[in-house]
Amino acid sequence: MRWQVLLFILVLHFGSVTGQVSYSIPEEMPKGSFVGDVTQDLGLDVKRLNSGKARIYTGDGAEYIELNKERGVLLVKDRIDREVICAQTAPCALHFQVILENPMEFYSITVEVTDINDNAPIFKRGEMKFRISESAIPGAVFLLQQATDLDVGVNGLQNYFLKPTDNFILRLQNQADGSKMVEMVLQKPLDRENEDHLSLILTAVDAGEPRLSGTVQVHVNVLDSNDNAPVFTHKTYKSTIREDSPSGTQVVTVSAHDSDEGSNGEVSYAILNLLDNVSDLFEIIRETGEVRLIGNVDYEKRRLYELDVQVSDQGGLSDACKVIVDVTDVNDNPPSINIMSNANAVSESVKPGTVVTMLNIQDADSNDNGKVICVLNENVPFTIKSTTNNFFTVMTDSELDRERSSEYNITVTCSDEGVPSLSSSVTLTLQISDVNDNAPVFERSSYEAYIVENNTPGLSIFTVKARDADWNQNARVSYILEDSSVNGVPVSSYVSVSADSGVIHAVRSFDYEQIKDFHFRVKAQDGGSPPLSSNVTVKILIQDQNDNPPQVLYPVQTGGSVVAEMVPRSADVGYLVTKVVAVDVDSGQNAWLSYKLQKATDRALFEVGLQNGEIRTIRQVTDKDTVKQRLTVIVEDNGQPSRSATVIVNVAVADSFPEVLSEFTDFPHDKEYNDNLTFYLVLALAVVSFLFITCLVVIISVKIYRWRQSRILYHSNLPVIPYYPPRYSDTLGTGTLQHVYNYEVCRTTDSRKSDCKFGGAGSQNVLIMDPSSTGTMQRVQGEKSILDEPDSPLECPPSPAASLSPYRSLMSMTTLLSLRGAHMRPTL
Repeated sequence: MRWQVLLFILVLHFGSVTGQVSYSIPEEMPKGSFVGDVTQDLGLDVKRLNSGKARIYTGDGAEYIELNKERGVLLVKDRIDREVICAQTAPCALHFQVILENPMEFYSITVEVTDINDNAPIFKRGEMKFRISESAIPGAVFLLQQATDLDVGVNGLQNYFLKPTDNFILRLQNQADGSKMVEMVLQKPLDRENEDHLSLILTAVDAGEPRLSGTVQVHVNVLDSNDNAPVFTHKTYKSTIREDSPSGTQVVTVSAHDSDEGSNGEVSYAILNLLDNVSDLFEIIRETGEVRLIGNVDYEKRRLYELDVQVSDQGGLSDACKVIVDVTDVNDNPPSINIMSNANAVSESVKPGTVVTMLNIQDADSNDNGKVICVLNENVPFTIKSTTNNFFTVMTDSELDRERSSEYNITVTCSDEGVPSLSSSVTLTLQISDVNDNAPVFERSSYEAYIVENNTPGLSIFTVKARDADWNQNARVSYILEDSSVNGVPVSSYVSVSADSGVIHAVRSFDYEQIKDFHFRVKAQDGGSPPLSSNVTVKILIQDQNDNPPQVLYPVQTGGSVVAEMVPRSADVGYLVTKVVAVDVDSGQNAWLSYKLQKATDRALFEVGLQNGEIRTIRQVTDKDTVKQRLTVIVEDNGQPSRSATVIVNVAVADSFPEVLSEFTDFPHDKEYNDNLTFYLVLALAVVSFLFITCLVVIISVKIYRWRQSRILYHSNLPVIPYYPPRYSDTLGTGTLQHVYNYEVCRTTDSRKSDCKFGGAGSQNVLIMDPSSTGTMQRVQGEKSILDEPDSPLECPPSPAASLSPYRSLMSMTTLLSLRGAHMRPTL
């Protein structure tokens, strides 16, 4: 049954909206009884109760009221006994909150429980005994035991009745705490000789409907005469103790005086209170009247105690006084923290001021001891504020970043203002959910990788790695090869990138002689929505492999004629016969060439320079040496494994062409060759003479031109930048090399005024014999040029890469052919 409804709605100035509604119900209502309609009284919708996950928060854990979310009403959940919940406190009320989420809201509900007359007054003792002297005068007062009634108001204890009333009447005195002191007053003297024992009935009644009562038997033993009763020095004694006073603390000492002597003057003290467990907290020394504390008092439970103390002599006369004990508060209760609602996780994108937790703080102490201040631990982006009395909210104070901290342990510490201050704390764990706000970042700003040429397609070259500071799907990185071209060809035809692992694979087999390096870009993209990405440049460098054998440029191996180098018999030791010129299109040590004499007609006569390929005599030529010498030179590179090429060099040891001719007649000649030999020799002499004169003119012109250019360059103070030809051609008919090389040029300190010098052959006698020609062989003497000085070697370090470079070898051979008239070999 709903007796009354009070509706108060309070709109707070901070965050959440709170309202307050009060209901009143009687105790002992059956389960399921209607309490109130919260949807109507709070202005809520039933759908809001369901969507907001409405629930009741009591704080102390005892729930007597439940919320029916489907109907939006409050119902009795369990039996409500007002006496169990509130004892003598009135009014008695249940306080709880209705909590809603999304957004967070709470409403305070108060349900007043009214009393029904379900408890009759009772006396703790079954009987009371008094020993009263017959000499007691009318008006003597005897304190009776009080009855207790657990009900309150009109249903509580209201009055007492004493029967019979022949000798005694009942007198009631109102006390400060609202109770009544029951006194039995003698109105007619007793006569022990007529009646030594009286039996009285004391009845206590309430005013409820129906009226209930309780009785106790009062036995009076009439004693012999004792005409003086003990009298207290004060009718009221007051004392104050702290609630933390230990057991045994002296509270107060009462004192009474009896004018009688002997046993009639001996008094004893006793505490008459039998209610509220006073006898369990205080005791009195019967002989001295000293009141001591024997239990633990609690200011939060009871702040004032009234003790009824009686003094009696041996004759049965007595007096009574009141001892009032005030309990002072001590800060002995730390704040109690109750979590009303708590979010376990929030997004890192939430705005500052978002509420994550609602707390209810209770401190049982009073005044400053009960005032509570709450703070959070340092270095967390949260703050705590008080919304209403005893209610606090924890909210975000700044923007969150999951990458900086994915989880926060928020410690709430609540302290009261007592001395010393007491505090309590609770730690809340809050997970920060991820938002895709970080792009992948590569471990390096750029990458370089190496791969050996002639690799197998599909070979793994390198691995790029990018990391994303986000989490889960937002941190899942995929690798993409960006579209670009290398020498006009899509880069995807060179390499591919694994989307999951970032491993770069070669799509084709690379050739160092065709491409030495290339670069491309790889993009790393995460799996967020929308996705974020970054890119990085990867440079692939092709490493050379020894896959090309050396190529001999000079001497040229012709198929039809025999080329022979002339060595006069007067040649000294170290005479330069000729020079084998070879190149290797590989690079590095794979192009470092070495020359060895593999076979020779006379090994004791010739040697080959290991690094420069120069063929020189190692002893004095004698008349016994065979005219016709055949040398086989092998050219090897420095690769692993090494590759090589061979060249055959024919050498004629003779002082005259007839001698050479006689030795070389074993070569096959046809008749036409022998008949026209003289004609060709004459023609050759004419041609050689013409070429010699032409070359001489050209050389002089070139020398003058270079001298003038060097002077101009010398006076201009401009930096000298050597020119390196991008390609070179095999002018002797062995084919064109299609690759581009860089070559080392070594110059003197004053290179503007000097040219590189090449060592010339010791002899300019070169014999070319053609089996198809006829006639008489003629000796052609060439003029020595300035390049043929035997003591003018190339002024460069003897490193294999420099001395045997293709450009220098080609230039040496070209210069020899163009500047030495004797190098024009006649065909015999």
